[in-house]
Amino acid sequence: MSATITPFPLNTIRPRQVGFDRDELQRILDLYGRMVAAGKWRDYAIDLGRDAATFSAFRRASERPEYRIVKDPALRARQGMWALLGEGGAVLKRGHDLAPVLAPVERKLMKLVES
Repeated sequence: MSATITPFPLNTIRPRQVGFDRDELQRILDLYGRMVAAGKWRDYAIDLGRDAATFSAFRRASERPEYRIVKDPALRARQGMWALLGEGGAVLKRGHDLAPVLAPVERKLMKLVES
């Protein structure tokens, strides 16, 4: 009697989901709350995918997001895993740390307070 051995298919295991850790999400939601208080943003969406995690901030729920904050770990070694995208999809800022990537939005918030 001969036994047939079938190898376990290792490549069919689904990759893990990319997400925000507690500190990252706290920093993003803090900025979101301040923008809501200033009357600039009214809604947000979080998309957690296999390749990237995205936080989108909307002026109104029915529009395209004003800003998207994207965490893409595949780009960690190259240009940085964080990106700030504008309404049209253009990359406004990219980096290895979250704080400098959020700086353009923080500056916009400061201008709103000064006015």
